[in-house]
Amino acid sequence: MYAYFGGKSNICDFFVYAISMKRISRKKFIRNSGLGLLAGSSLISACKPEAKANKRIAAPNIITEKKYRWRMVTTWPPNFPVLGEVCNMLAEKLHILSNGRLELKVYGGGELVPPLESFEAVMSGAAEMYNGCSYYWAGKVKAAQFFASIPFGMNAQQMHAWIMNGGGYPLWRELYAELGLVPFIAGNTGVQMGGWFNKEINSASDLKGLKMRLPGLGGKVLEKAGGAAVLVSGGELYTSMERGVIDATEWIGPYHDYLMGLHKIAKYYYSPGWHEPGSVLETVVNKAKYDALPPDLQMMIEDASHSLSMWCFHEFEAKNNEYLNKIRAESDAEFRKFPPEVLNVLKQKTTEVLDEIITNDPKSAKIYASFQKFAKDVGAWSEYSEKAYYQI
Repeated sequence: MYAYFGGKSNICDFFVYAISMKRISRKKFIRNSGLGLLAGSSLISACKPEAKANKRIAAPNIITEKKYRWRMVTTWPPNFPVLGEVCNMLAEKLHILSNGRLELKVYGGGELVPPLESFEAVMSGAAEMYNGCSYYWAGKVKAAQFFASIPFGMNAQQMHAWIMNGGGYPLWRELYAELGLVPFIAGNTGVQMGGWFNKEINSASDLKGLKMRLPGLGGKVLEKAGGAAVLVSGGELYTSMERGVIDATEWIGPYHDYLMGLHKIAKYYYSPGWHEPGSVLETVVNKAKYDALPPDLQMMIEDASHSLSMWCFHEFEAKNNEYLNKIRAESDAEFRKFPPEVLNVLKQKTTEVLDEIITNDPKSAKIYASFQKFAKDVGAWSEYSEKAYYQI
């Protein structure tokens, strides 16, 4: 009966239909249904137009939709503050929004696949989803890193404005679709710190020979300046620094740097984070698996990712100054700013790196053209808004 009427438990409609087709009489329907005289009269009353307009008959909550069991792999250590928390919160949110139809099991880096193999795992279908940062995949897809952060580029709010409202998302989706993936914004670190060093950086010559954990375009810029960029996952940072595998490292900012204990093994803490002024994080889904979802579940993934993206950025903003003060109070770390000479050299090398990439990779050229135009336009507005405000 329910199936005939489009899955709705509308007994009144069935009753009217049955009588109109002369298949049963009212008395026979009521008697055979087991409702009895009182239930029958109530049912007839409920079927009157005025009753149907003002009273809704309760129906059993029958869920017949297909259920999906997905796995998310990440580039972060298991349950890592903010970054791992966002993944766990996404799983919980999708469970609630979908009424249990979409269950997401989160695996921290190394629990199912190594952190820096998350990209391949989702591309191959070994996992349905990953969370990370697009510059980790620059060796596989050069243009991907433009959707994370560009040295001396846009800050967090500007990056999000470009991606969501300035033409970035279509370019990102187009690039990843060729790899069988669908990307979503999953957060932002905001402006990062410049990193931890065990020697002073007083001039550009101090960058020569420096072995530093520095991913993405920032790493290429360091190499142009004579240093050596090393790609190390978050879970290996402390030991790599402690054992001298690297001379310097950046991670994110005071909150995570403190939790990592980097203030215990490095002497100098530099700012600003020229290499990552607003790093976008990503949640990426296997495209075939995503396309097979019903539209409402697809929308839930997008909406949940976007809402948690804001939580992620706000959590960084809320925690960083608190932990900056803790580092000052609990360690002998010296806070330094990169000299103007060093920043000028790094800016020059950034231009060289970008020119080489866009000259040799048409996809990067197309994406960077969009990025550059938006950055110019939003920068002009910032002169009258953000910059003017900070100079009060």
